Amino acid sequence: MPDIDNIGGIEVALLTGGADKPYAFGLTMALLSGVSVLDVIGNDELDCPEFRASPKVRFLNLRGDQRPNVGFISKAIRVMKYYIRLLRYSVSARPDIFHILWNNKFEYFDRTLLMLWYKLLGKKTVLTLHNINGRKRDQTDSTLNHITLRIQYGLARHMFVHTEKMKDDLMTEFAIPARKVTVIPFGINNSVPVTKITGKEARNRLNLANQDKTILFFGNIAPYKGLEYLVRAFKQTANDHSNYRLIIAGRPKNCDTYWSAIKREIDDEVKNGRILVRDEFIADEDIELYMKAADVLVLPYRYIYQSGVLFLGYSFGLPALVSDVGSLRNDVIEGKTGFVFQPENPEDLGRSLDCYFSSEIYSDLDNRRAVIREYAWARNSWDIVARATLEIYSNLSRSSAGIAASENRASAATNVRTS
Repeated sequence: MPDIDNIGGIEVALLTGGADKPYAFGLTMALLSGVSVLDVIGNDELDCPEFRASPKVRFLNLRGDQRPNVGFISKAIRVMKYYIRLLRYSVSARPDIFHILWNNKFEYFDRTLLMLWYKLLGKKTVLTLHNINGRKRDQTDSTLNHITLRIQYGLARHMFVHTEKMKDDLMTEFAIPARKVTVIPFGINNSVPVTKITGKEARNRLNLANQDKTILFFGNIAPYKGLEYLVRAFKQTANDHSNYRLIIAGRPKNCDTYWSAIKREIDDEVKNGRILVRDEFIADEDIELYMKAADVLVLPYRYIYQSGVLFLGYSFGLPALVSDVGSLRNDVIEGKTGFVFQPENPEDLGRSLDCYFSSEIYSDLDNRRAVIREYAWARNSWDIVARATLEIYSNLSRSSAGIAASENRASAATNVRTS
């Protein structure tokens, strides 16, 4: 970890965009050992006692209530008020490092004019990129989208990504130099409450039998996640295995047509109890119920760089079957933490399900869970993320101190010559 005493402390503003509480929480708590001031810009959802209890954290609730069930005019007024508060804050903010975790509502504005505004104020912007180009993933990319991304990436002083593939794509698609990019792991969700509930108790609450072989799809539902391939694989394999069960737990995200088609396809299995659907936001306190009730987590994604859901499952010791896309293969030790299957291939996924339930991972699952948890925390702990992040903060702070010192020396020299 960098020696911050030599640079007089690090002051940072963490701009969360009011999204992804687990990542914002994990990063904030991990950074406290190396910063002197941390302004966390968030909303009602991100507010928590841990932030309020730390003397180093100033939680600034600039976004307030973000409930979706309000009218258009109310939403518009709410967004405008937030941007006004954000602009005012940026003018008077003590930190000169602005670390952006997520953009706000108007991404094109955030990527261009807001980035230029921060630069004009002398702020050094740091980005954490969970995707390089989300619209490309969702097949809605455009020239304007690509141009605004290029502007934001070009204006940022440094960027964090989660895989080498993401770094390569930044360098090739957006001409970003390697020195501006640091690869860090995706920190494990440590904001989820963990109780003493057992796997048997979790199954009972979900009306699952002990002999059921339970498969879990967890997280937001979207076309790029390939749920339809898991459904087809399950329907094929479940014909030969009457004790196979599938849990689908997550909220559909802007994909009503896609989700409606899947619901029609699984209607019979839902009625006979072989598929359990919870198509809603899963509260933090309910996550462990699904993770402990399941025997295996399945990520049938069509397109992704990495997945926070994978390591969330690992944190509960849950093995995983993942499609061979992005860098998912690098996060699975075959035969130890799970298996890899071909993407968009229900037949291969079905074979992987049968392979898993015949493997030693499943037969010795009670013991394997502890091993998987240790593997996850060793690779994706927030301590690792914090060390890399603080090193970049330290470098940026030292560069500022060096520039200030040079300016002071130049000013002194000028004064000597003119006196």
